[in-house]
Amino acid sequence: MAFPHRNSVQRAVDLLGVLLVSSPDPASVAQVLREHGEPDVSLSPDDVSELRAAAVSLREVFAAPDVASAASVLNALFAAYAGPPRLTDHEAGYGWHLHVDAADDGPWGAWLVTSSALGLASLLAERQDVPGGLCASPACGKPFAHTGGGSPRKFCSSRCATRERVAAHRARG
Repeated sequence: MAFPHRNSVQRAVDLLGVLLVSSPDPASVAQVLREHGEPDVSLSPDDVSELRAAAVSLREVFAAPDVASAASVLNALFAAYAGPPRLTDHEAGYGWHLHVDAADDGPWGAWLVTSSALGLASLLAERQDVPGGLCASPACGKPFAHTGGGSPRKFCSSRCATRERVAAHRARG
């Protein structure tokens, strides 16, 4: 069975990739949001700042060293941002799905934290393991999600894994 919150988890990873820089590019952030189904995205500088602050908070889930720590971070995010669960279809036929933010037109930062935390918490509960990590490449450090089976990942991509293998091989040589 496919993991039902996979899209929100991948969206979080993709957004953190463009938000966890010193000055996020609003066009890049909007592009990621559009790629993940958000229509007519128009972000003010305050929106981008709010999304960046949310991304910094979410990064702590990926940085958690173990499942209990990840659960603790997620519980703190729910306590700070989430409201009662509610079903919504956004009045536009998206299909019914669960939200824990206050409203469909609420602040971008709260939406990012709550929708991402819900997906990450579901992944943690399903796998009984940390829902992701930070790339072990010192040149990278980007968040990635553990959404599939197999061995736990250490790198965000095969590119980073290959770069580190080559560097280790050269250091031995």
